[in-house]
Amino acid sequence: MCEPPDAELVAAAAEAGVERIVTVGTDSATCRAALRAAEDFPQVYASIGRHPNEATGFDDADLAELQALASHEKCVAIGETGLDYYRDYAPAADQRRAFEAQIELARESGKPLMIHTRAADEDTLSLLEERASDLPVILHCFSMPDRIEQCLEHPRWWISFAGNVTYPKASALRDAALRVPPDRLLVETDAPFLAPQAVRGKPNAPANVVHTAAALAIERRVPYEELDRAVALSAAGVFGW
Repeated sequence: MCEPPDAELVAAAAEAGVERIVTVGTDSATCRAALRAAEDFPQVYASIGRHPNEATGFDDADLAELQALASHEKCVAIGETGLDYYRDYAPAADQRRAFEAQIELARESGKPLMIHTRAADEDTLSLLEERASDLPVILHCFSMPDRIEQCLEHPRWWISFAGNVTYPKASALRDAALRVPPDRLLVETDAPFLAPQAVRGKPNAPANVVHTAAALAIERRVPYEELDRAVALSAAGVFGW
């Protein structure tokens, strides 16, 4: 979804010190594009899934396609999947069917499950606890600060913070970030969305993840280099690189 060519985005990220990037497919076309990017650049990997906003009519054929794409050697995660009642772009029943299918795909493939949830915290967490409590799960763009303790009860769930954790009004998110153990902490951009405060108002890009990491290092009162190492190890632990 970022406008600059992939080569520019990857080069800028590398210059900023970003060694690996996971780009996310949300439907058939973008999953294939994500895998092409992963094939083109050694530091790029792909997550393969059907986003809840793209879940209308999800059926066995869609699942079969995801299964085939997820077998690619550069696919390191399944998703984004989950529930989104805020946008309401797809029927709730279709979202749930796609979500349940991708939970099982993550189990079959041995790859972590990447979760998108918006205005659906209760249903998302209930389904995860029912069907994925033992799976590696990435809570992408974490937005449930009031549920952080519940999420941390699951030792194989990782908590990923995007640029919005740096916004002045996001004190609850920052408080939640203080509770996450270093080996379960991730940072991300969600580019081209949620540009961190330092570049807010501009389209986000992978290179900007360093701003979010720097803000979290300050919040957690550790040197940037210490947080950088911890997040690198955490990402390696969940993505398996």
